[in-house]
Amino acid sequence: FEESVRVLKHGGSMIVFMAIIKVESIIKIAERHGLYYKTTGIWHKLNPMPRNMNLHFVNSTETWIYFTYKKKTGTFNNDGKMIHDFIETAVASNGERRFGKHPTQKPVKLMEFFVNVLSNENDTILDPFMGSGSTGVAAIKNDRNFIGVELNEKYYNIARQRIEEVWE
Repeated sequence: FEESVRVLKHGGSMIVFMAIIKVESIIKIAERHGLYYKTTGIWHKLNPMPRNMNLHFVNSTETWIYFTYKKKTGTFNNDGKMIHDFIETAVASNGERRFGKHPTQKPVKLMEFFVNVLSNENDTILDPFMGSGSTGVAAIKNDRNFIGVELNEKYYNIARQRIEEVWE
């Protein structure tokens, strides 16, 4: 959070994905860094991995938290229409994973939703945990600038290939 708020503009938005059990802790940490808690939402995965389905419920949801920085409002492109905090998409398709797989890869469609609602054309989108680059692909496809950070060289190379393919 410290590094993200260093570069976020006032009123800038941040979306954080995590297990629902971590929501309260993440909000407390974020607020200490000047982020304003807006809402908690759910991404419902239409085709989740059926791991251990004979032992417990299939994990078909992931929690996201929406924050703004130093202001209670930021860009919110809803055209006056209500937008629910419940988003349904399939997980990343095989086509999106053709350069390689990341264990928490988000589908471009999901990231496009957030990019389009929470930013405007020519804004800069930062993903400090870029993984396989879905946020970067969504940003470039929707006329945003993009900065991504990824420590793992393997995933950095996957992300770079995916983003360059869209950029061309």
